[in-house]
Amino acid sequence: MGAGRPLAAIIEARWQPDGFNVGVNVGEAGGQTIPHVHIHVIPRHKGDVDDPRGGIRWIVPERAAYWTS
Repeated sequence: MGAGRPLAAIIEARWQPDGFNVGVNVGEAGGQTIPHVHIHVIPRHKGDVDDPRGGIRWIVPERAAYWTS
């Protein structure tokens, strides 16, 4: 997990996830809306969504299209 590993260790100790999604949005075509650098480290639990394929965008469906709010 590289640079996100120290954060992942803290998350593992506190919430005991079954896995993680790690993501970075780069450029407008990659979904970046504000020019800055950050890494998404999202703990995941078996059963947290019906189908986890597709990664982080649809973990919280009501927030997925945040740009329409």
